[in-house]
Amino acid sequence: MPVDAPATARGGASIVPSNGRGALLVVVAFAIFSATDAIVKVMASGLPAPQVTFLVTAAALVALLIQSFATGRSGRLIPRQPGLALWRALLLAIDTMLIHYAFAKLPLAEAYLIAFLTPILVAVLGFVFLRERLSAVGWVGVLIGFAGVTVALKPGVAPLNLGHAAALGSAVLFALSLILLRRAKVAETDEALVGSLLVVMTPVALGVAAASGGLLPIDLADLGLAIAGGLLLLGGHALLVRAFRIGEASVVAPFQYSQIIWGCIYGVLLFSTPVELHMIAGAGIIMLSGLLVLK
Repeated sequence: MPVDAPATARGGASIVPSNGRGALLVVVAFAIFSATDAIVKVMASGLPAPQVTFLVTAAALVALLIQSFATGRSGRLIPRQPGLALWRALLLAIDTMLIHYAFAKLPLAEAYLIAFLTPILVAVLGFVFLRERLSAVGWVGVLIGFAGVTVALKPGVAPLNLGHAAALGSAVLFALSLILLRRAKVAETDEALVGSLLVVMTPVALGVAAASGGLLPIDLADLGLAIAGGLLLLGGHALLVRAFRIGEASVVAPFQYSQIIWGCIYGVLLFSTPVELHMIAGAGIIMLSGLLVLK
């Protein structure tokens, strides 16, 4: 999940900008996120999606706490603006649960296609709430993006389900979280940005899991997958935060589209999901629209 962050970390330490390194880091980050998503999809075949979210995020939170205290950097976990961090983390927590539900119901690549609407939604919401101007080319990109989703999903031909609605809701909430950050940018540490998300997401996911039928027993295989998913989730967020610190958002953000490649690869290798022509065409159209919106 992209994070809009300033070019200096808390404490005055300067960060050397580099679009090239930022792009490389974000490609690696999304490769790691896709591996996490594949683990979530495997676990969700036997466990409720909210419970899977809780297990993976709890593992990531424990790993972050162990790392922070072992290195004497626990103070860097405390955000400078707790209110902003709380609301942003709550939006991202619900966003994560929705996309994990979508992974349980849809092929990875199909869920990613809908998630790719985020840059387009950010542009629209920025125009509505922040009065940010969108160029004529940008508005064309918005329309092309929705056309791309129509091509990819073939509504009326292929059945739509709650998984598609969850993926769309996830994209909207993620876009709102980015708008919130635009309203009040502040120099935070990487650990504070990641830690605030995990601190909120873990109990929220636990509460949703308990309210939606309770927690099912897990075996050692589930525990191992949760730990692996948590470590990957933590590593992906750390790389993503760093990428958006050292690279310009307009350069780094489009590399989110690399996730469709990983989604197709994991879908074929792990879930025997065929790569269909209409999905490739729709993905290409959505990528084009995102680039136009960022112009």
